[in-house]
Amino acid sequence: MSEKTILKLQLPTDPLWVKNVVESNIEELLTDHAFCEQKAATNAITIIVQNPNLSDVVQEMALLVQEEMDHFKRVHDIILERGFVLGRERRDNYVNELRKFILVGGGREAQLVDKLLFSAMIEARSCERFKVLSENINDEQLSVFYHELMISEATHYSMFIRLAKKHAGDVDVDKRWAEFLAYEAKVVANYGKSETIHG
Repeated sequence: MSEKTILKLQLPTDPLWVKNVVESNIEELLTDHAFCEQKAATNAITIIVQNPNLSDVVQEMALLVQEEMDHFKRVHDIILERGFVLGRERRDNYVNELRKFILVGGGREAQLVDKLLFSAMIEARSCERFKVLSENINDEQLSVFYHELMISEATHYSMFIRLAKKHAGDVDVDKRWAEFLAYEAKVVANYGKSETIHG
């Protein structure tokens, strides 16, 4: 998978992030990852609450909630297998900075498109990070696990883009997505330095 062609991410993660940061603190990474899955489920629930009239969106998000919580449990199982305990929720500064780019005001369609593209952006970066983890981590169980989740995140990313285009109305989704990508490149330039999925 090439992030440039499929995910369109402008700034790749340095594989040294895995060697220099992640491998020395697997427990921290797993706790952060577990909460990322839980937050993804919460985000999908929020989209349902805000768009109950869009039955296709509700159905897709309901399935996503189930899948994200399944991933949460699988990460938690690995945490327990390794004798760790799920720590406290970590602040996700990357996601918080990305959220600032979501439109405030404007029509319902524009707001929905932005929330879907925001979600697609997080899935795309998570997919890219999982790929880097799967290819570089010196831990066979986690390498296999993150390869599997990489494929899952790519599917989620595609779904969010597809829904954004379907419900775009007058919004130019390709143009707005290009703006998200440019903004995300500036945001992520400050990350890749801590043992968190988006860190």
